[in-house]
Amino acid sequence: MKVLVTGAAGFIGFHLINRLLEKGYQVVGIDNINDYYSTELKFARLRQAGISEEASEWHKKITGSNPEYSFLRMNLEDEKEINQLFEQENFDLVCNLAAQAGVRYSIENPKAYIQSNVVGFFNILEACRHNNIKHLVYASSSSVYGNSKKMPLSTTDFVDNPVSLYAATKKSNELMAHTYSHLYGIPTTGLRFFTVYGPWGRPDMAYFNFTRAILAKQPIKVFNHGDLYRDFTYIDDIVEGIEKILPAPPASTPPYKVYNIGNSSPVKLMDFIETIEKTLGKEAQKEFYDMQPGDVYKTYADVSELEKNFGYSPNTSLQKGIGEFVAWYKSFYKE
Repeated sequence: MKVLVTGAAGFIGFHLINRLLEKGYQVVGIDNINDYYSTELKFARLRQAGISEEASEWHKKITGSNPEYSFLRMNLEDEKEINQLFEQENFDLVCNLAAQAGVRYSIENPKAYIQSNVVGFFNILEACRHNNIKHLVYASSSSVYGNSKKMPLSTTDFVDNPVSLYAATKKSNELMAHTYSHLYGIPTTGLRFFTVYGPWGRPDMAYFNFTRAILAKQPIKVFNHGDLYRDFTYIDDIVEGIEKILPAPPASTPPYKVYNIGNSSPVKLMDFIETIEKTLGKEAQKEFYDMQPGDVYKTYADVSELEKNFGYSPNTSLQKGIGEFVAWYKSFYKE
């Protein structure tokens, strides 16, 4: 089976590609390697997956040390390039993880989110439509739930009140996918990710910033005075879920599905910080702030459907997950 993974130099994409290669898939990865966060980290992920520095060249197909993995640098917004790629490669499956990430950044740079997350996703849908793709799996987000007070958060909940443009673009992806499943019979599955963390993670995420600041003896910013809850989900548990879903398109009519994929065990922010402190053996200097615009108070995933349909069972404890991340962080940054 041949799979296209977009966002191949990203956190989840990097880990997913490694797993798919282990399972015997043939993989083509694409990424635009933008500078939203450190391109050095993105290139390091590619090197770790066997892709050379030639990855910096646009639209050049590079086969890595694993002959089953090839990479191209391109934008989802480049309709012509995307169409040519689909026509040339004859993919069976597509996993769209590429997106402009970050809730807070969307407040300052809204246009980037429309281009990548809406226009780019439309191009993927159109390419799937015209190239007989057996299943499109795409990244949605727990942010679509907004500030819902009903817990745990279920895919049957009302999600029409996003509190950030990022969330709005992810909800629009679900609506667009449903339309394409309904009109053209394209099997699509959306995954609402809940606060993914782990080695090779995104440096704009709180756990990454906390670790960096604590080791540098700098203060950390604690929003809403620490009264926030997140359903922190370890990367291996996320990848396990995607791996199970990818070869199993929805059997419904239309062939459309959305799942929560999370740990289903929310953790208070102050307890999360304490776990990092204990792992590092250092206490954080904390600066407390009010709630940030676009932020949500609590996330808590109801994953019962994923458990029922795929036997999904996240089992990585916070202590183990943070331990794995800190060990990677110290090794990568030579701390």
